[in-house]
Amino acid sequence: MSTPPLASGPDGRDALRPLLGTVVDALAAGGRSRGGPLPAGGPETAAARIAEALGDVLPDDGDPDALRTLVHALAEGAADPSDPLCVAHLHCPPLAVATAADLAASALNPSLDSWDQAPAASALEAAVTRALAHAIGLADALVTTGGTESNQLALLLAREEHGGSIQLVCGANAHHSLSRATWLLGLPDPVVVPAPRGILDPAALHQALTRLPGPLLVAATAGTTDAGLIDPLPEIAGLCATHGARLHIDAAYGGGLLFSDRHRDKLAGLEAAHTVTLDLHKLGWQPVAAGLLAIARPHELAALHHHADYLNAQDDIEAGFPDLLGRSSRTSRRPDILKIAVTLKTLGRNGMGALVDQVCTRAREFAILVQEHPRFELYGRPVISTVLFRPTEATDAAVAAVRRRLLHDGRAILGRARPDGRRWLKATLLNPHTRPDDLAHLLKLVEGSTPR
Repeated sequence: MSTPPLASGPDGRDALRPLLGTVVDALAAGGRSRGGPLPAGGPETAAARIAEALGDVLPDDGDPDALRTLVHALAEGAADPSDPLCVAHLHCPPLAVATAADLAASALNPSLDSWDQAPAASALEAAVTRALAHAIGLADALVTTGGTESNQLALLLAREEHGGSIQLVCGANAHHSLSRATWLLGLPDPVVVPAPRGILDPAALHQALTRLPGPLLVAATAGTTDAGLIDPLPEIAGLCATHGARLHIDAAYGGGLLFSDRHRDKLAGLEAAHTVTLDLHKLGWQPVAAGLLAIARPHELAALHHHADYLNAQDDIEAGFPDLLGRSSRTSRRPDILKIAVTLKTLGRNGMGALVDQVCTRAREFAILVQEHPRFELYGRPVISTVLFRPTEATDAAVAAVRRRLLHDGRAILGRARPDGRRWLKATLLNPHTRPDDLAHLLKLVEGSTPR
């Protein structure tokens, strides 16, 4: 039996080229077999198809056709974010150029836990993270796996900066990862401030900051997961300054508005934060994972310092070799910065901004369709690219049933939210190729699935 070829090295090109053709063909064939935004038949059908394609997971003798078979099965059974009727989550269709860059990262496989494993990648990461942080108005940034890790790191840095304990104050609209992070880090349960109309109430925040002993960390949100709303960041920043509280802003969804001249003003106040969560596998069109945590005070990264002689020996550091262990709470790390760097360099700020403008425009157009339709109710005008709507006079059970029916039939993928105690259908528009006709078709599908 011959030794399988490697992805990089002198023979990597010849080994990869035919395999890439197999993958691209299998993706196309699987998508055609699926025929819509997701496979019809529900969970049992999807699981049965994968079981049939997979067979014996670890056979005695390998199957040379496994790549084609399993990629086809994955594509056939995928929830395809490039389909204009796949609008349930903050699950973006990645750009082709970002995906191609991600392949290069996988082939070269540098690990950013020591400079000698990633000489170029470590320099690239340092330059790009710094530039993105400066675009916010902060000093530096760390690469993370997404909003959850970024939020956890923000709490960790705050805890260590304030002697090992801090009290989190956040809105009822805050992402669940923040309360989970307090549990993981051994912090007190968060103080939850009311968020009427889906945004944090500054008056209630002022009352909480007045009565609570410090140190305090306020977490605001720029782009809630249910309705895409943005807290009043300038007011919150002012209250934090008045009360001496630390400020973290979770802009995992809304951070991409920074690229847009038309929408950037919605993030006013972001520069006042001590830490900011960004997530470019949402409104940045990157393959997962592409998260960042921007920081205002780089000296706080000393809290992440860890010594392992085989990775960051002191004499190597003194000789000028960068210490990478203090750039993450993880050890082995992919060079996720490559796809981000390639995308930003290829499209530029104007190109990225145009994509942001397109999806925000589609959301406004869809909201108008809903508002003008006599059988639907609109929750509110979209702030970013999320639209909440529901059939008029439908019960919560009926709304949930409509969503599940469309999922089971493989016709559309809609999310769900309860911003006001009622159940709403959620459409998060992240596909810049979506057209007005697609939106009209989506609304017609929902109308046709709603009991009269």
